[in-house]
Amino acid sequence: MKKYVVAVSGGVDSVVLLDMLVSKKLPTTYHLLPTNNQLIVAHFDHGIRADSAKDAIFVNDLAKKYGLPFETKREELGTNTSEDMARIRRYKFLRALVKKHKAQLVTAHHSDDVIETIAINLSRGTGWRGLAVLDSDIIRPLTSMTKLEIIDYANQHNLAWQEDSTNAGTKYLRNRIRQKMSDFDDDSKRQLLGLWAEQKSLKKDIDNEAARLVGEGPTYDRYFFIHLDFATGLECLRCITKALLTRPQLQKTLHAIKTALPHKTFVAGNGIEIIFTSRNFTVKLVK
Repeated sequence: MKKYVVAVSGGVDSVVLLDMLVSKKLPTTYHLLPTNNQLIVAHFDHGIRADSAKDAIFVNDLAKKYGLPFETKREELGTNTSEDMARIRRYKFLRALVKKHKAQLVTAHHSDDVIETIAINLSRGTGWRGLAVLDSDIIRPLTSMTKLEIIDYANQHNLAWQEDSTNAGTKYLRNRIRQKMSDFDDDSKRQLLGLWAEQKSLKKDIDNEAARLVGEGPTYDRYFFIHLDFATGLECLRCITKALLTRPQLQKTLHAIKTALPHKTFVAGNGIEIIFTSRNFTVKLVK
């Protein structure tokens, strides 16, 4: 019997997700319909807002209402914590629960989140993969729903939720992007979501082809990489480093593969070292 860790912040998105999972009213495009005792409600308190403890109490009460187990953790990250760090700490907690319960993670990302994430990635210059966002082992049943549809569901089913006071500010990039994208018409959003679906499919094809080209490793032919075009080289290198490197780190590593002297070691980042001979290089993960 599968188990599912459901990330619930207390906001309207995750409150609606939890209710849909319990009542088996997920969008028809999604087929995840676990029984109630397969769900574990998870809440992470960043300790960023002075009133955040109220959210944990609210989500705990929500779990009790549905008769579900509740897991929570609080960290004192502070008001100056970056958006990226807050996300990293939250997912570390959620991933730990997934491992503990041998479960899958379910989050409440919706179609507006997809569009915002694409815009954020493109603004950061992440390349074409910035369009293939939210593509992982995480289950996201609400990506076919808009924010307005989620709020409508909550109102129709008399659901209460907590408002995060930081959502109205402009400190975080996502909030600034969200405000700018509020003028997007429905047709533009549909086009972006269509492009998102295409890019996710393309991403799988590229990953499979890159794996076929490079082989199993951990030792690879420098000559092969030297004669690849830049874009293909990055994709092949991303494959053999298990997607652990950022795009700038991949670019520097690719340059090192083409220019490094034999018997040199290049520290690529995130625990990855590249050891060179005149003909080959070996990828080593330092623990």
